[in-house]
Amino acid sequence: MHDGSNIRECNTPDRSDGDAVILLGHGSRVPEAGRSMEKVAEGLKKKYGYSIVEICYLSRLGPHFPEVFEKCVKQGADYVVVIPYFLHEGLHMVLDIPSVMQKMAGRFPHVRVVLGKNLGFDDVLVDLVERRIADSRECCDVRDMVLPPKSMYPVPPGQYEFVALPPEEAAKYAGRNKDERR
Repeated sequence: MHDGSNIRECNTPDRSDGDAVILLGHGSRVPEAGRSMEKVAEGLKKKYGYSIVEICYLSRLGPHFPEVFEKCVKQGADYVVVIPYFLHEGLHMVLDIPSVMQKMAGRFPHVRVVLGKNLGFDDVLVDLVERRIADSRECCDVRDMVLPPKSMYPVPPGQYEFVALPPEEAAKYAGRNKDERR
């Protein structure tokens, strides 16, 4: 498991007008999949007064990080914190997101770009999951669900719907520490 060691603790001055927040989600082939993240972005503006709050996605449907980052810079941002809208610290957190951020940060040396902490674990998440368990009592049995046709969400050429790792292959990685994976 990644221990977050690539995220360095730094002192940052209090919030200013040049601050921007980007919520970065995974991405989906379903156009409205990020609606809840949009609501969180709006909540950050209304409840906490952030003037620049944008959302983007790592893959699939956009907008994507490069275009949203540039939009923030054009709006006057000189400090951009990217909050990965991810629960787990997998490969996207360890490599993919920091890589795309470093590439863009190199183009704008006057802007401080920070990879914030992902959603991860928080005690409030336990309460939220309990609420979802209670809310799910009203849901129908999965056998009664009417699913849309897969053709509504085509998989781009060269990509896969799911990338499953067979158990024998996964066993090679289980229990390794981060130094063994390098």
